[in-house]
Amino acid sequence: MATEVTSRAMFIGGDWRPSLSGETVEAFSPATGELIGTVADGDREDARVGIAAAREATAQWAGLTAFARAAKLHAVGDVIEARRDQLARTLTLDQGKPLHAEAYDEVDELVEYWRAAAEDAKRLGGELPNSRAPGKRVLLARRPRGVVAVISPWNWPYTMPAELIAPALGCGNTVVWTPAPSTAVCAVALAECIAAADLPPGVLNLVTGPGPLVGDELARNPGTDAVGFIGSTATGRLVAAAAAGKAAVLEMGGNGPLVVMDDADLDAAVEAALVACFLCAGQSCTAGERLLVHRAIADEFVQLLGRRLTEQIRLGDPFDDATTMGPLNNLQVAVKMDEHVADAVARGATIVAGGQRAAGLPTPLYWQPTILTGVPADARVAVEETFGPVAPVVTIDSLEHAIELTNASPYGLLAAIFTADLEAGLEFAQRARTGWVNINESTNYWEAQLPFGGRAGSDSGIGRVGGNHVMQAFTELQTVIISPHRRRA
Repeated sequence: MATEVTSRAMFIGGDWRPSLSGETVEAFSPATGELIGTVADGDREDARVGIAAAREATAQWAGLTAFARAAKLHAVGDVIEARRDQLARTLTLDQGKPLHAEAYDEVDELVEYWRAAAEDAKRLGGELPNSRAPGKRVLLARRPRGVVAVISPWNWPYTMPAELIAPALGCGNTVVWTPAPSTAVCAVALAECIAAADLPPGVLNLVTGPGPLVGDELARNPGTDAVGFIGSTATGRLVAAAAAGKAAVLEMGGNGPLVVMDDADLDAAVEAALVACFLCAGQSCTAGERLLVHRAIADEFVQLLGRRLTEQIRLGDPFDDATTMGPLNNLQVAVKMDEHVADAVARGATIVAGGQRAAGLPTPLYWQPTILTGVPADARVAVEETFGPVAPVVTIDSLEHAIELTNASPYGLLAAIFTADLEAGLEFAQRARTGWVNINESTNYWEAQLPFGGRAGSDSGIGRVGGNHVMQAFTELQTVIISPHRRRA
């Protein structure tokens, strides 16, 4: 099927417009290699125009009732549902996700993010604490912060921005959003849905362009009052420095282990490992970046994992119904996979499956699903965030050993453990320095209404996304004291 090449503008102040410089960049599909569009290439000046538009819209948007804003968010969900096929196809072309195995799922989840934020906005309330003074009443009201800057990644280019944008809008803020350039075509498609829902001009503004210019300007400009970021740890640190003094939610990298103890249900653990390591071709902050497997069952686990990989993981054309894993999104990630696998092998690891890029496919971004055994705990693939389709098996000797390796990581986002001993699972959860722990479930399992984010002191960020928890960050408490009215005599 031929792909239509379209020119994609920015959305600012309710209008579609080119960059002020007139510059554009070409977008190529990681799946097919073909040109799929041109996107406006914005810079700091475009970001400032977007911020000004958002600032101008704040009073009107915040002045609406929560129920009126919720209706607008539901309208966005309606448009997304109506454009489901178009959005899924765009996602497969621009990001590389298999159409039937993953792309439609992300679009369906996107609808839920907008609908959940609409309902959470209705229920976001304050408090009525006691006053020590007789007759006085105290109100603690939640007020929107103003303009929220949103900087989003490329691995889930619909749902990741939505879990920041929808709650920010729901609780009365306006938004200026810049997406990862490598999936800007998806971002424009989502912005088109928001525009079609007829929000007031300036409530949502999309500025496409390079992160060091547009993202940096949004983070540091005094016209933004809060920042929501999802992406790599390195970029998150730059955003945090630029946004110093502002309310910030930073959901950053992970290297979360999937621990398999010697009493685990191996069938369940292997199925969970396949999801942990190969969903989105491993390009997930919650991916099972390392499998910590008890030495007593490691050989059996690896044999079963290899057999199930052969049976269930199909790398290939992401538009083919049978494909379960598509290409990596960009060359930087493919190169990192090259380097991490080579480093592990050089340190003594053995390749059980995969181990290299796949030949005979349209682009060099297709990486074979890979299993490594005998991986040293200090190998790059076990220490850094690889963000690719690899299952590195590191053997452990005990629960204590698993906890030690888990907490040795600078990351602290998510961990999982498989064990028949609930007490051991809960001990692991209590002692693991991660913001989320799954017991007898994949690392890639989460629920959108639950608080998600990294532990303090780790490289995985600060704050929480999920449900109304992010609304707590994008609003602030105002204290109102009411004294009794005294009538004149």
